[in-house]
Amino acid sequence: MKRFLAAALLFSACALSPAGKDPLVDVRTVVPDAVLDVRYATADNFLKKPVYPYAAVYLRRSAARRLKAAADVLRPQGYRLKLFDGYRPLSVQRQMWALVPDPRFVADPAKGSMHNRGVAVDLTLVDRDGKELEMPSAYDDFTPRAFHDRADAAPAAAANAKLLRAAMEAAGLKALATEWWHYQDMKAREYPVLDVPFETLADPGRRRRL
Repeated sequence: MKRFLAAALLFSACALSPAGKDPLVDVRTVVPDAVLDVRYATADNFLKKPVYPYAAVYLRRSAARRLKAAADVLRPQGYRLKLFDGYRPLSVQRQMWALVPDPRFVADPAKGSMHNRGVAVDLTLVDRDGKELEMPSAYDDFTPRAFHDRADAAPAAAANAKLLRAAMEAAGLKALATEWWHYQDMKAREYPVLDVPFETLADPGRRRRL
């Protein structure tokens, strides 16, 4: 009963929020040449188990359009986007926090992540053939090696991270200082935290109601 009431309250908040006019969309319907590497749908992640039932990246439509703007700038230069993560259910956020309770790298689920709001994306750059460019650290490296202001990064890695940041911020998606791969909408906190499972998002009609 308590779970039903919580779900009803969450649905009501979404319906009354401006976010109700900005549904979650499958990013590849907006950026078709994006490469997916959704490690949370596999055991190749810091949780050591799949926490998504299938590989997909969802974002609020406005955030996906900003991502498209960045991709459109990078494509003529010979680069494409590789996406690691987008919308993330709050239940998954709780699992992550249980393992890494460090707000520099994992948002406290009591406050909610920008990923839980559908307006944050984790990504990197690849060339036309899909080969990853060198970056300052591996994805989900929860150490200072991942910081944007890291002084000892290899010159090529620093340049690639700077290129990605310039394109993303020009499109209106701001960087997170402690993770070179994370970008989020400037008005991220205006959106409600969601705990909608991927199984529900597989239905486009249901996504439009979120």
